[in-house]
Amino acid sequence: MPEAARKITPEDLLPPAEYEFRRKDMKAKLIPMKKLRRVSVGPFATFYFENYATMWLQVQEMLRIEKGGAEQVPGELEAYNPLIPQGQELIATLMLEIEDARRRDSVLLTLGGIEETVFMEVGDQTIHATPTEYEDRTTPDGKTSSVHWLRLAFTPAQITAFRDPAQRVVLGLSHKNYGHMAVLTAETREALAKDFA
Repeated sequence: MPEAARKITPEDLLPPAEYEFRRKDMKAKLIPMKKLRRVSVGPFATFYFENYATMWLQVQEMLRIEKGGAEQVPGELEAYNPLIPQGQELIATLMLEIEDARRRDSVLLTLGGIEETVFMEVGDQTIHATPTEYEDRTTPDGKTSSVHWLRLAFTPAQITAFRDPAQRVVLGLSHKNYGHMAVLTAETREALAKDFA
């Protein structure tokens, strides 16, 4: 399955029986790639950088779970194709992962608007993430969702810098109640660089 493809089409999808037969093997093959595309920032924020392969698997899983057949396909493609980077961007799912439900609820109440505070430093330049076109992920009472989808748009010069091993790349959040940063490893940068055209 091509990592750098930009769009899933109905023809790319496996019939349900074939996917069921190949599912375990296909998921196992994606684990090393997904591991390189995962970045933890602070104690409980994890970024999962999406691409064609991760979204293809998500669509197949949704079709498997909901069993909507061909009628379900257009809706899934409409939902997940926008989360595939289009050559000048990185797209990530941000998960705020707190196992204890009571603690999770209390912490999420303190993190309203966290999706607006994500940034990436590439050398001496800062790229601010923007939430994707999904509904507002923070409620009126200030409680944020535990899942956000974010887009980081790059200029050609920033893409060149991202690919330059001499430049440091940092992913961070600047929320008043959650200020953390993480330096991307060379292996993660190499994997994410494949998202650029």
